[in-house]
Amino acid sequence: MNRFQELQDLVASFEKDFNKFYEKGNKSAGTRVRKAMNELKRKAQDIRKEVQEIKAAQQAEKEQTPGGM
Repeated sequence: MNRFQELQDLVASFEKDFNKFYEKGNKSAGTRVRKAMNELKRKAQDIRKEVQEIKAAQQAEKEQTPGGM
C-alpha cells in the first residue's frame, strides 16, 4: 500500500495550485498544475511498469513450480 499512499500524497500536494487556477484564475498556478499532471503521469507509468514486472515474476515462479499451478 506504500505506492497508493505515495499517489495520495502527490495528489494532495497539488490541491493548492488547483484551487488557485480553477477558482481564482491564477495563470502561474495553471503552469504548476500542468507540471504536476506530468509528474503524476510519470508516477502512474512507474507504478504500472512495477505491477507488470511483479505479475511477470509471479507467473514465472508459478510456471517453475512442479505441476505448473
